[in-house]
Amino acid sequence: MIRIEGVNKAFGKQQVLKDIRLDIPVGQVLGLLGPNGAGKSTLMKILIGLWKADSGTVMVPERIGYLPENNPLYEEMYVTEYLRFMAEMTQIADWRLKIEDLIEKVGLTPERHKHIRELSKGYRQRVGLAQALLGDPQLLILDEPTTGLDPNQLVDIRALIRSLGKERTVILSTHIMQEVREMCDRVVILNHGEIKADEPIDQIQDLEQLFHDKTYGRI
Repeated sequence: MIRIEGVNKAFGKQQVLKDIRLDIPVGQVLGLLGPNGAGKSTLMKILIGLWKADSGTVMVPERIGYLPENNPLYEEMYVTEYLRFMAEMTQIADWRLKIEDLIEKVGLTPERHKHIRELSKGYRQRVGLAQALLGDPQLLILDEPTTGLDPNQLVDIRALIRSLGKERTVILSTHIMQEVREMCDRVVILNHGEIKADEPIDQIQDLEQLFHDKTYGRI
């Protein structure tokens, strides 16, 4: 269970997060939806420990995997070499077996002997996902994981993320509503640092209308 209670964050006079409260159980994929500047990235950076909240409490598991939007990779390395390097850097035990398992799980087997620079955007995302999963995280945080993918790659990555959410908590940050509908069990809409909606996906009749109402102030 991820628990966020009364989290606030400001940068100077700008209040970026305002009294954020969420409970997210294991086995749930939560879509964090909002316009640019809504506070999504700030909340994620607090969850992974990069930034501290000004007030409130955050309860997260020890093992967290994170895939940032720009997915920084060492392009001169081979796929397997990069995953081995990251496993050694983070002192992951039994990394050989884990790497073999992850390469298969994320669908990298046909590309495993290539340099990362030779990979398509979709396969680079798979490398990033494999790296995020190296420590067998209980919480997986994905920031815009499907940006720039072609339609075929989108189908594969969506299916992979849905499967990952069966055994851990996944928080997926995006501004694309279709991604939330396709991959998430629940949506939280942020705007101006506040939670404007928190609903199960299967109880939302019109996600686009809900988003419009909550971000443009009709409700």
